[in-house]
Amino acid sequence: MSLYALMFLPAWMKRCVALVANCAHLGLGLAHRAAIRPRRVLAGHGQGRKRQLPSKLDPFKPYLAARWAETGGRVTVLALFREITAQGFRGHYSIVCDWVRRDLPQREGFTPAPSPPSVRQVTGWLTRHPATLTEEEKLHRKAVLDRIPELASAAELTSSFAEMLTTLNGLRLPEWITEAMTASLPGISTFAAGLESDFDAVTAGLTTDWNSGPVEGTVNRIKMLKRQMFGRAGFPLLRKRVLLA
Repeated sequence: MSLYALMFLPAWMKRCVALVANCAHLGLGLAHRAAIRPRRVLAGHGQGRKRQLPSKLDPFKPYLAARWAETGGRVTVLALFREITAQGFRGHYSIVCDWVRRDLPQREGFTPAPSPPSVRQVTGWLTRHPATLTEEEKLHRKAVLDRIPELASAAELTSSFAEMLTTLNGLRLPEWITEAMTASLPGISTFAAGLESDFDAVTAGLTTDWNSGPVEGTVNRIKMLKRQMFGRAGFPLLRKRVLLA
């Protein structure tokens, strides 16, 4: 992985979230399903179609089906959502949209609109090096930035900071901080204010070849040894492993 990709906090945070999700899935998720599976089988729910749970939409389904048949499927889901909201529905738009697409008959020749990109996809388009994007991803990225000017400004500031970091051109930092503060983007403006509060140290980090990589590697090695020795030995042996390993 290139240094350009490593510097982006969103990508780093995304990997952490994915790791936590996998741990939860492999741990509590599987254990929970394994524990309740025998009860489902004994209760007669082990086979056949999955039982549908009650939904907030259930009282409004007859009305939605009647309106759909009345208009021949030409009414928009947004209009239906607004109508039942006025009647007391307190659920989300996505509940109505999913049910209409899944259970109501679609008119002939109807082509559903493509689903919008996920937050993870857009984050990847903006934080990865442009040279690593496919032509299709470049088109998607351009379409998103054309529709959201604030996001285009954030992408430009992120790219310029990445270039400043990888080329060790810290002399541009004051200019970048000014642009970031002027943009008034919540996350980036706060980040720029933090850089300004420790300006000398950040400038040195962006202009010299020194970095904290060796220190971080040593800390990671000590943590690994600590986990390996947890519950197996006392402090004297752990100390020897840290000093001699």
